[in-house]
Amino acid sequence: MDLIKVINERKSIRAFKPDPIPKETIEEILRITIHAPSAINLQPSEFTVVTGEEKERLSRRLIKAYREKQISCGPGSVKPLPKSIGKRGAKTLEGMMPLFKEMGMDPDQFINGGSCNFYGAPVAILICLDDSFSKGQLVDIGIILGYLVLTAHYFGLGTCPIGLITAYEDEIKDLLNIPENKNVVIGVALGYPDLQSPINRFKSPRDDLEKMVRWVE
Repeated sequence: MDLIKVINERKSIRAFKPDPIPKETIEEILRITIHAPSAINLQPSEFTVVTGEEKERLSRRLIKAYREKQISCGPGSVKPLPKSIGKRGAKTLEGMMPLFKEMGMDPDQFINGGSCNFYGAPVAILICLDDSFSKGQLVDIGIILGYLVLTAHYFGLGTCPIGLITAYEDEIKDLLNIPENKNVVIGVALGYPDLQSPINRFKSPRDDLEKMVRWVE
C-alpha cells in the first residue's frame, strides 16, 4: 500500500469487532513501529500489550475508576485555547453528534466510557516512558505513536489513541504490575474495525493548511 494512501485513509476507529488479532501480527506491527526516530537514538518507548481476559479486566477496572472519579476527556490545556484551535474541536464534536443520535448514545458516556473500554477493541497497547526522562522525550512518544497507527492501518487494523486512561494511571499500574518508575503516556485501541457501526463513518476534518503554516522567505 502506498504511504500517502495510508496517511490519507487512516482515521480513528471507535467501534471494533471482538475478533482476536494473532500475536504474530501485533509483533510485526511493533517491529516496524520501532523504526521511528528518537533523539540520540535513545528509543525511550516501552510497550505493554494487553489482550484476552486481561484486557477485559483492564477495561472493567478503568470504567469503575471513571465512574468513581468522573475525570473526562479534554484538551488538557493550561490556559484558554486560542479560538481558532477551540473551533476545530467544536467542529469535530458537531460532526459526530448525528451519529451519536443515530446510535442512541449519550456523547459524554460514549466518549469517556468508550475510552476506558478502548472502544471494545480486543487489544490495548500502553506506551510508557521511564521517569528518568524529561518532557522532551514525549516528542519521541508522539513520533512512535504516528508510526504505530499508520502501520496498523497498513495491516488492515483500526486504531484509536486514548489519552484519558492516563488519568487512571494508578489503577493501570496496579492491575498490570507496571513499575512505579514507568509513566503511562498514552494508550492505543487496536482491532478490526466494525464497519457496521455508524460512528466509524466519521472522519475528523482537517483545517486549511494556510491556517497552520507561516512562511519565512
